Amino acid sequence: YGKNTIKFLRLHREGKKQFIKEVEVCAHLRLTSPQEYLEGNNSLVIPTDTIKNIVLVLAKKNGIPSLEQFAIDICNHFMTTFCQVAYVKTYVQEVPWQRLHEDGVPHIHSFICVPDGIRFCEAEQCRNGPLIVFAGIKDLKLMKTTQSGFEGFYKNEHTTLPERHDRILCGELFCKWSYGECKDFDFNCIWQKIRECILEAFAGPPDCGEYSPSYQKTVNCIQMHVLSRVSQVQVIEVVLNNTFYNVVDMKNLGLTNDKEVLVPVEAPYGSCACTLGRK
Repeated sequence: YGKNTIKFLRLHREGKKQFIKEVEVCAHLRLTSPQEYLEGNNSLVIPTDTIKNIVLVLAKKNGIPSLEQFAIDICNHFMTTFCQVAYVKTYVQEVPWQRLHEDGVPHIHSFICVPDGIRFCEAEQCRNGPLIVFAGIKDLKLMKTTQSGFEGFYKNEHTTLPERHDRILCGELFCKWSYGECKDFDFNCIWQKIRECILEAFAGPPDCGEYSPSYQKTVNCIQMHVLSRVSQVQVIEVVLNNTFYNVVDMKNLGLTNDKEVLVPVEAPYGSCACTLGRK
């Protein structure tokens, strides 16, 4: 049991310059006894309102140096403070605020919300067990307008999809990875590096791109690139929910449409998923 969607903004000041972290936290506990379920005995139950207040107090006292560290702080607090807690799991996700720039100069106290993917993390721990940390990015919308195709696939009497050697590749990406044994990592730096790896693998070189024969191959390329560049990542999960675009037939309008006007196919949509880890 626990408290979901604990939302707050943490403001930090350094002289005139101000910094913000707006997050949403879910904190769940498992107690050493199920007596509240079986007997209605609430003597060990930490109220969910108390859980919420603890999260807010930790944000006030410790700040949020990184999402991962904040999740670790929450786990550590419940494990060291309450002997009746057998397991704790914390999920933290960040609202994507970015500092405003005017003529290249960063503003000291103004920000803009940019929907370029949502950062999140999870931390979980059993009593007398290791602290396990996951991190990720979700709702990251990516598109490339060429250098993608889908050919040579299995066909039978139900197949109507034509082969394409040049199509738009577009999708919403979810990526989650584990760090294995938790060490003194620079979580902010690692997360930014992984995000850069995702974009590099998806797009290819900026002057020519890289051909993708399928969404599945793109998913695997992202995973392999991250694992080859970021040694701290042990297992990486990638889900790519596809958005297809159909070329509008404009023959009745007396026009030739050479893939210049397309409409998205909202539903149903395809999805490719894979989990890849080191040996």
